[in-house]
Parts: sequence; C-alpha cells; structure tokens
Amino acid sequence: MDSYLQKVLPREEQDYDRAKELKAFDDTKAGVKGLVDAGVVTVPRIFLMPPEDILSTKLNDHVNNHGIPQDVMNKVIAGVRRFHEEPKEVKLKFYSRENEKKVRFVSIYDLYSSKAANWRDSLFCVMAPNPPPPQEYPSACRDLLIEYSKHVQGLAQILFGLLSEALGLNPSHLIDMGCMEGHAFGCQNYPPCPEPHRTLGQAKHWDPDFLTILLQDQIGALQVPHEGHGIDIPPPADGGLIVNIGDLLQLITNDKFKSVEHRVLANRIGPRVSVACIFSTSHFQESNRLYGPMKELLSAKNPPNTRKP
Repeated sequence: MDSYLQKVLPREEQDYDRAKELKAFDDTKAGVKGLVDAGVVTVPRIFLMPPEDILSTKLNDHVNNHGIPQDVMNKVIAGVRRFHEEPKEVKLKFYSRENEKKVRFVSIYDLYSSKAANWRDSLFCVMAPNPPPPQEYPSACRDLLIEYSKHVQGLAQILFGLLSEALGLNPSHLIDMGCMEGHAFGCQNYPPCPEPHRTLGQAKHWDPDFLTILLQDQIGALQVPHEGHGIDIPPPADGGLIVNIGDLLQLITNDKFKSVEHRVLANRIGPRVSVACIFSTSHFQESNRLYGPMKELLSAKNPPNTRKP
C-alpha cells in the first residue's frame, strides 16, 4: 500500500484512532485532492457521515442580469481550479490553520471539531477591509480574484439596497450599518469521491454572515433540506449566481429574512469548483461591534427574537 495512504487508512477496525488519523491527514498538508491523487478507492473513516445526514427532493435565490461579465466569472472559476491543481509544493506555501492569516489554503477548516470531515479543500482570501499586499494571493488566481472582488462589491451594494427597501428602510440602511465593510472569498475544491454515498462535500450548515454570493461551475451538488431529504439546487444557467441570507442578516432583521440551511454532496465526477463571496465583519478583522435586531423593526407586537436559526 502507498505510504501516503497508510497514514490515513487504518489496517483494522480495532486500530481506529480518530484523533491520530485526523493529525496524520492534516500533517500531509495535501488535502482531499492528495488522497485522490494517491489513488484512494474507499473513503477514510474520518470522512464518514451518518447515513441519515446523506439522504437525498425553501430554495436559494438565483440572480441573473447582475452586471458581472460572464468572461470574468469563467476566468475566476478557471483560476481557482488552476490553483487547486497546482503541485503540493506550491500550495504548501499557503497551508495554514491560523485564522488570522488573510490568505490561507486548508483542507477542512473544522477538521478537529466536526463529527466527520468534509470532502473539500479551501483557499480563503480576505479582500476587504485591509486586504493583504496583492503578491500574497496565489499567482494562479491573483489578478482574477482582485477584479472579481470589484464586480461582486457592486452587486452587493445593489442587493443590500434592495433588501433595505424591502424592510421599508432607506436604501443605504444596511450598508450604513456596516454589512458591506468586509468580504472574503472561500474558493472551494471538491475532488471526485470514490464513495459519495458515505460522506459529504460539506455537511449541513447555515452561513454565519450577512450575505453569501455563490459562483460555481456546472457540476452541481448544492442541496437544501426538506422533510428529511435533500432538494437539489441546480447550477444557475446563463451566468446566474446564488445568493444566501446569512445568520447575521437574520439576526439584525429580527427574522424578517431567514438564513438558509444547506449542504454540498460529494460526487464521483469532478472536481467541483465554487467561489463563495462572504460579506461579514468580525471574520476579517478584530471588532468590538455588537449586532442585534434593528430598533426600526421592533414593536410591542414584534419584540426582539434572538434565538438561533
């Protein structure tokens, strides 16, 4: 057996030491793609999800005619794919589990805290505020991410304006609150999985931000839960983007807008590539700002609701 696989595949059931195998996988710094490149034919136990979490019929919103050129979006996906296909030695320079780093490559950010590892590798790039010097971004996608960042900021300004108006507020209200102050790109790579029925690309979750604008290729794998099963959200056609309401926006609007639970399936075909633009604040810089339901939306009949989504 390949020595790389010996590090992450136990010989016998009684040999299974989850903490040891998580560390062995993390120490390779090659990510899930490294497993695939090494010829893995079964999913290592650290990735196994409970069967009830993988069953697979509220939908996210597709946004078309958003003004971002199709050529720009195509090049961003190609650039992110190019980075993830780089040799391990190139990506190793960016590998880190330090959240303070503004540019970092990591396989499964919650590797040591989740019940099962996700079948995914990520490049995380802070774009605002206070972005790093441009040379710190990977050369494979550096200029493309910087250009796309400008376009997606323009789209976010329109979206936050429309959301403010939908609440009966001034169009600049959410922007004035700082909802657009920070954004980062989560550049995801989901390698082909030999046993997609045993794990997930990303387990079910809510986005802990104000707004997420998702660009993806045409492979598809995004789902929202419904009655114990997953409903497929097909990739938008003709340059469409997917917009998710996040937990912070649900909080400040006092549940007027709802954060959407979703997940990503593992897939035999791939890799699947996506770029999530995350609009938040404290994720990207230290902040003492506290958020709660906006007073403009509160009344005796509509008291603050601070429960989790």
